[in-house]
Amino acid sequence: MSETAPAAASDAEGSAARPSAPKAAGKGSSQSRGGLFARIALFVRQVVAELKKVVRPTRSELITYTSVVLVFVAVVMAFVTVVDLGIGKLTFWVFGG
Repeated sequence: MSETAPAAASDAEGSAARPSAPKAAGKGSSQSRGGLFARIALFVRQVVAELKKVVRPTRSELITYTSVVLVFVAVVMAFVTVVDLGIGKLTFWVFGG
C-alpha cells in the first residue's frame, strides 16, 4: 500500500508539470506574433466587442437598483451606529466615566 502512494504522487506531479511547459512555450510565440501596436489594436477591438454585449438597465430598473442600494446602506449605517453606541456604553460602564 505504501509503495503505490508515492508512485501515484509522482505520477500526479508529473502530469501536473507536463501541461504547464507547453503554455510557457506558447506564451513566447504569441508575443512574437504581432507588434506592440497590433496587440494594442487587438485589445481595443476586443474591449469594444465586449462593450457591445452590455445590456443597460431601463429607467425603472435603475431606480429600483438605486433604491435597494440606498436602503441597504441606511440599514448598515443604523446597525453600525447601534453597535458603536452599545460598545461605547459598555466601555463607560466597565472603566467608569
